[in-house]
Amino acid sequence: MDLVIVAIAVVFASGLTFFSGFGLGTIMLPVFSLFFDVSIAVGATAIVHLANNIFKFALVSKHIHFPTLLRFGIPAMIFGAIGGLLLKQIDGLPILLTYELNGSTFEITTVKVVIGILMIFFAIFDLSPRLSNIQVQPKHLPIGGVLSGFFGGVSGHQGAFRATFLTKVGLTKEQFIGTSNSVSLAVDLARLIAYFVPAAIVTSSSEIRFREAILDGQTLLIVGIVFAFLGTFLGKQLVKKTTIKGIQRTVGVLLIVMGVLMGFGLI
Repeated sequence: MDLVIVAIAVVFASGLTFFSGFGLGTIMLPVFSLFFDVSIAVGATAIVHLANNIFKFALVSKHIHFPTLLRFGIPAMIFGAIGGLLLKQIDGLPILLTYELNGSTFEITTVKVVIGILMIFFAIFDLSPRLSNIQVQPKHLPIGGVLSGFFGGVSGHQGAFRATFLTKVGLTKEQFIGTSNSVSLAVDLARLIAYFVPAAIVTSSSEIRFREAILDGQTLLIVGIVFAFLGTFLGKQLVKKTTIKGIQRTVGVLLIVMGVLMGFGLI
């Protein structure tokens, strides 16, 4: 039954990316949070995101604008790894609060609070024209890479800052798609390496727990990857316009609600 629920949820979520304007990782994170601990959900989302990016890379890599990729992508990759290492350290912190509600026990942890706040912030960021249309200059590309990579490593929310900066540097549509995909792929690789880094390098039990959880849930993960591709394919066939305002607002509100529930330890 879990496999059926995951399959339906993933198809629906990945298909929504074409209707809502939100990225695959942004929508998949709360979906995986229903089946994994939040830190594991971030890693599981990264694996699905990476698989999707590899598929896209084969199609759009010829359009990469290499000067932009170097100025933005190198800082993004470095800070993607740093953000990933920070996530593991946060995940190892003690439980902040335990409470009971309707006979059930819930735990508020630092990692849930951090990820919940970031989910809320980036949902609002994507919904607000004033925030997403912040004016930046080409000279600020390395700063954008740092921000995009760092938050990508911590929670997977790398798309908002990446789009904000890369859309302001005069790239053609094809160059933007190719360069953005390459940066996203680099950050996914960097953060996954950080999530799996040996315990001898980072003194934390979270990387061991992460590997074990991914292995234990590998069937769910495989289903997630396969049906994410299916949902992406179906979504592309059903709609040509990438953003429908009503659906975008609805999904944004749901993401904010999920962030609040996560912050209070309810999911």
